[in-house]
Amino acid sequence: MWRDLLPLGRHPGSGGYRRYAWTGADAECRAWFAAQAGLRGLRLDVDRNGNQWAWLGDPADGDAVVTGSHLDSVPDGGAFDGPLGVVSAFAALDELRRRGTPLGRPLGIVNFGDEEGARFGLACVGSRLTAGQLTRDRAHRLTDGDGVSLPRAMEAAGHDPDAIGADPERLARIGAFVELHVEQGRALDLSGDRIGIASAIWPHGRWRFDFRGEANHAGTTRLADRRDPMLPYAETVLAARREAELAGAVATFGKIAVEPNGVNAVPSLVRGWLDSRAADRASLDTVVAGVEKAARDHAAAHGVDLDVVLESRTPVVDFDHALRDELARILRRDGDHGTTRERIPVLGTGAGHDAGILSASIPTAMLFVRNPTGVSHSPAEYAAEDDCLAGVAALADVLEGLVDR
Repeated sequence: MWRDLLPLGRHPGSGGYRRYAWTGADAECRAWFAAQAGLRGLRLDVDRNGNQWAWLGDPADGDAVVTGSHLDSVPDGGAFDGPLGVVSAFAALDELRRRGTPLGRPLGIVNFGDEEGARFGLACVGSRLTAGQLTRDRAHRLTDGDGVSLPRAMEAAGHDPDAIGADPERLARIGAFVELHVEQGRALDLSGDRIGIASAIWPHGRWRFDFRGEANHAGTTRLADRRDPMLPYAETVLAARREAELAGAVATFGKIAVEPNGVNAVPSLVRGWLDSRAADRASLDTVVAGVEKAARDHAAAHGVDLDVVLESRTPVVDFDHALRDELARILRRDGDHGTTRERIPVLGTGAGHDAGILSASIPTAMLFVRNPTGVSHSPAEYAAEDDCLAGVAALADVLEGLVDR
């Protein structure tokens, strides 16, 4: 499965993945998912929001156990973020069948659409729509960098954009959702553990900073006469690093747009996107407030106007404690080769996930697989094969413990 999926959407120059929502690469990934479901005799179901579901048993019976993740990527992302959870879900099902595990509950595997938000600028679109955290009207206003709207892109891919929206009936049939994911950090590598359980997702958000100055000639305009928005933007990037360090948080300006974007022109507009995450809301608020104050001070000093727009914000997510404890109990009991594990590390994460979105509606939990370098959202993202197989075994143990009751 991994070998079949690996070339899909891979850029030959960077070696990274460009699997953006509702593109040709996305269609190839979706076809792969459908093929894997067909090979296993699973019933394929595409919901109103374009998420793919593969079912063993009838979800209408209720109290279903669902696992899976996503197949899309950030620009030039790695192979493991998202796909590891989907591939592992099919592999875990194969393992349950090998064991002859009886299913007391329906079992589903899901591929959520547009989790990364790389094309339309909003993460977890598929799960947000399903959970009612993104309205149809707002979704219809989303556009990509080329001005293509989400409805137009969905329609071009053969999906009805007018059908999107909250799907409470579907969620009501799910008793538990467990997402396996490569760790996007080094906690497991530092502790020497292959597998961990998520405790919570840090609160996080995205803010757009629009610095508006005055376009002019780069060769003839005196420095004293310039209203160059690049200068306060650059100073704001440095301020974000300082504020994050002071608060024990993270803050990143990772995307920028410049107009007119000419080598020999002073910009008229510099638009930068801030991503910030912290262990609690108060720390996050402190970081963002500090960055915005610095940005306004620097903009005023250079005669530049500034608009700050909140694009998305996600509160802290504490995963369902009962389900989390049940996972720990199962994994301690069903250790490698039938042994009892002494402990299962529980760790928080600064990365957002579909499981975090769904946690407000249904019991959710996450398993992490060790990442030896901590690198993610990069072609260098990596997890060792033995660790990935340990993840499959752990997921199979968890699913067996949840469905066989």
